[in-house]
Amino acid sequence: MREFGMKRKKIEGESCSSSSSLSSVSVRQNEEDIISSLPDSILCHILSFLPIRDSVATSVLSNRWKPLWTLVPVLDLDHYNLSRKRRGQTFSFVDTVVRIWTLRNAISTPTPLRKLRISWCVDCLPLFVDSLVRATIPKGSLQQLDLNIYSFKQRLELPRSVFFSKTLVVLKLNGTFLLNPPSASTFPNLEILLLDSVRYANCDSLSTLLASSPVLQDFTLKLGRFGMDNLDKNAAAGKLNIIVLVPTLKFLLLHVECESYKLHLNTPPLKYFHFKGVLDEDVVLEKLPNLVKSVLQVETCYDTSDDDYAMRIWDFMGPLYNVISMELYINTAESLCHASNHDDDVPMFHNLSSLKIYGELWFKYAWHAVRLLLFRAPKLQTLTFELVDLYGSRCSDLDNCSKNSPDVPQCLSSHLTTCHYIGFSEHEDEMELVRQILKDAKVLRTMKITAEGRPDSKTKRRIHKESESNCHGEDSNLLSGLLMEVEGLFC
Repeated sequence: MREFGMKRKKIEGESCSSSSSLSSVSVRQNEEDIISSLPDSILCHILSFLPIRDSVATSVLSNRWKPLWTLVPVLDLDHYNLSRKRRGQTFSFVDTVVRIWTLRNAISTPTPLRKLRISWCVDCLPLFVDSLVRATIPKGSLQQLDLNIYSFKQRLELPRSVFFSKTLVVLKLNGTFLLNPPSASTFPNLEILLLDSVRYANCDSLSTLLASSPVLQDFTLKLGRFGMDNLDKNAAAGKLNIIVLVPTLKFLLLHVECESYKLHLNTPPLKYFHFKGVLDEDVVLEKLPNLVKSVLQVETCYDTSDDDYAMRIWDFMGPLYNVISMELYINTAESLCHASNHDDDVPMFHNLSSLKIYGELWFKYAWHAVRLLLFRAPKLQTLTFELVDLYGSRCSDLDNCSKNSPDVPQCLSSHLTTCHYIGFSEHEDEMELVRQILKDAKVLRTMKITAEGRPDSKTKRRIHKESESNCHGEDSNLLSGLLMEVEGLFC
């Protein structure tokens, strides 16, 4: 009996253990599948961040998931991702897209498409892309249209219906498009516009598009060398009109590779302005009183005298007088030196508190350019150098410049608190630059040097010692409260 009782207890214990194990498995399964209990709207929102291939793959999880991918209001058709081989089979991009499109629209009430992105840069069929866009726009639900299309056989013109969309908020065009908007175009809700490497049908194509976007806030234009191939060279000197008169614009990025264009900018609310390219003579900038940050990379122009081009750049910078933070290409800074004798025409930047000089350090007058800018920014607090030595040559005028210019910029003597040198390679001219900053910046609190590579502790101590080598007497007292940090660029 005792043996029977012990066996019974053992069986009951195993039964309880088994029951407990099954219960924990059940709880674990419920916890793991809790995501399936979420509403369709949330699940579709999650799926909208996945590549379309992965989104479709979720349909095999269960009957609950099977139709969900067709309800996602985002369709991202990427040629690279959708035309790869799978299990030894190759499906063409067109066949895959047609299959997705058919299944998505097979349900009784298809979800309105909010975003359509098509990226197709190899063997592109413009007519097929055109058919997809034409099938989407008239439904009146599309808010974002992002097309990255390259076809060397045929350029793609947007369907006329696109230019009268009342729902589009974002329009991004990148590639071999021919932009030819009707004069009556209207984008009442367009806030973000990006045009990259697009061709223009006539001189006013771009201006017409901008004029039809009354609430535009973010505009990026990258104008390639071939963007004006279709322009009539006899009309308005063959220049593309970039007329930006948008009262709501806050972000503007212009990358202009061509040298013949007309720019007129009047956008008082603008807060960010980035310009890269050769500066044409036909440029008008109205005042930009609300500008917070500007990035200027004005390239060298070889068809104009140095003095004239320098004054053209200063005139271009004049309306930026209220800017708080500026990044300036070293090439641009060097060009400005050629107009340094025209002090009355050179603008002051009284609100500029942060200045970054970047680029390839090989220009002869680089340090002259830096000093010139420091004199024009009396309240500068942060100065950053991010310079790369490509040719082994240096700004050998540094020592002579410091000796021949005993005056110290006001910002160095009373406002500059932080200086950061990125890409430091221990060249003597760089050391001298750091010494000059340490000597003249009376209220400097942080000097950070980011050296190339991974400097060891010995190298760091040497940089410390050599940088401070000419600071004596009163200058040495200034260093007592200074945080000087040396680190590696790849640390």
